[in-house]
Amino acid sequence: MQQQIGVKKQEAEMGLNPSPDDSTFNAQVQKLHRLTVYTRWLVIGILWITVAPLSMWALRGEIALWQNHFTWSAVRYGLAYNRFAALGLGLCIGLTTATLVWHSRNILFGVSPAYQHRLEQQVFKILKQGPTHPFWKWISSTQDDP
Repeated sequence: MQQQIGVKKQEAEMGLNPSPDDSTFNAQVQKLHRLTVYTRWLVIGILWITVAPLSMWALRGEIALWQNHFTWSAVRYGLAYNRFAALGLGLCIGLTTATLVWHSRNILFGVSPAYQHRLEQQVFKILKQGPTHPFWKWISSTQDDP
């Protein structure tokens, strides 16, 4: 117990364990959250640019059939017999929907306390590791992003 108190005191003296009331620390947490949001949307954009066209290309014969004689059964069997194309489209649609729900919840209700705590812990780790961490330059910069 004494050892933990000593470690926390050393971290506080070094500036590695700022209090959650610290305005620069809160700005760093917000930057990490913004970086997380941008990264998620970037991954989804890359998926829609790469995986979705490949999946649609694999379904080109079925799409021609659907244009002539559209039934939900044709769609079901077309996706059932082209599993990789169905998985690719499902991945794109599923991740987009999940991120839309996650981001909307964060906008409407704010971030959950558990997610806020995880962000704070990640900022602590980034600050502790220093300039060797890949996110150091985005989190520790003093400039405010627009």
